[in-house]
Amino acid sequence: MADFKLKINGKNLDFKNQPDDIPLLWLLRDEAGLVGTKYGCGGGHCGSCTVHLDGVAIRSCLVPAASLDGRQITTIEGLANGDALHPLQQTWIDLDVAQCGYCQAGQIMNAAAFLNKQSAPDEAAIDNAMAGNLCRCGCYIRIKEAISQAATILASTATEKTTEVKS
Repeated sequence: MADFKLKINGKNLDFKNQPDDIPLLWLLRDEAGLVGTKYGCGGGHCGSCTVHLDGVAIRSCLVPAASLDGRQITTIEGLANGDALHPLQQTWIDLDVAQCGYCQAGQIMNAAAFLNKQSAPDEAAIDNAMAGNLCRCGCYIRIKEAISQAATILASTATEKTTEVKS
């Protein structure tokens, strides 16, 4: 059994007497009450459980939470900036991307980490980045369009911030 601390969605949380091998997924859902992260396959193949570890997309079903002591975790619940949705979340709504919605938190979290690394992706780059996230409803065309639109929004926001700094 282990005691450890994680910073989840900007909040420092202490976990006491947890199994050494408890996957981050179950800690998030059962102990932290953050149920946006979904269990899909349990083997890291589908992407439904994707969260950010220090800004990098990971499969939370594969990572023992105790090994992350002191690290920064961001879940779908922490992606928005207060009441302002992240551009990916907003484009998902605007384009009515989700059908059943089960995989969508993982899709969005993977896409957010991708867009943090590549601000102006082409269609092939989006396809490549999202290849490990499965959608049983087949919403891939809408997912790709939402990511493309969010990239445009993020790029224009970055340009506006740069212009404000120079003024």
